[in-house]
Amino acid sequence: METFKQHLAKFISINEEEFTSVLSFFQVLEVKKKQNLMLEGEICRSVFFVVKGCMRKFFINEKGIEQTTEFAIENWWITDTFAYERQIKSNFFIQTVEKSVLLKIDLQSQEELLKKHPVMERYFRMVYQRAYAAAERRIRYLYELSREESYILFSTQYPWFIQRIPQYLIASFLGFTPEYLSEIRAKLRS
Repeated sequence: METFKQHLAKFISINEEEFTSVLSFFQVLEVKKKQNLMLEGEICRSVFFVVKGCMRKFFINEKGIEQTTEFAIENWWITDTFAYERQIKSNFFIQTVEKSVLLKIDLQSQEELLKKHPVMERYFRMVYQRAYAAAERRIRYLYELSREESYILFSTQYPWFIQRIPQYLIASFLGFTPEYLSEIRAKLRS
């Protein structure tokens, strides 16, 4: 769990004893590739921290096509925040893209964690601020950029995703068909 400890240290200061206590509020999961951790229609009870691996959040649109809305790799969190905070049914699926090691916490445990370790309030506030800022930026890009520009920006800002994530999932995230993404890539290579 050194990865999680190093990640926390970027935002807050806690000693070894505190870290051990913080970690005790989480469940460690080792999950296979393409394993669903939440299905659409289920109450969103957990938030996941990626220690190792990759996850995605997606929904199935009215045409039956999967639309990826979010990825999470090492040191990133993933959940349906709206449903998690309200403990209601989710409109999303959460699935592993790769074999993954995760930390999982439910809302009650998270509340207990925050009471016992108030410094974690600061940590989660900072994480949520960054996530919100990233979501705002993504919304702007959806309005501003052409499809080709979206791919170029994505591949420039997140080159490690291009290496790790199957092209059909990148296409899903960017709102393309896999065939259209292939056309963009071929055009950029020429």
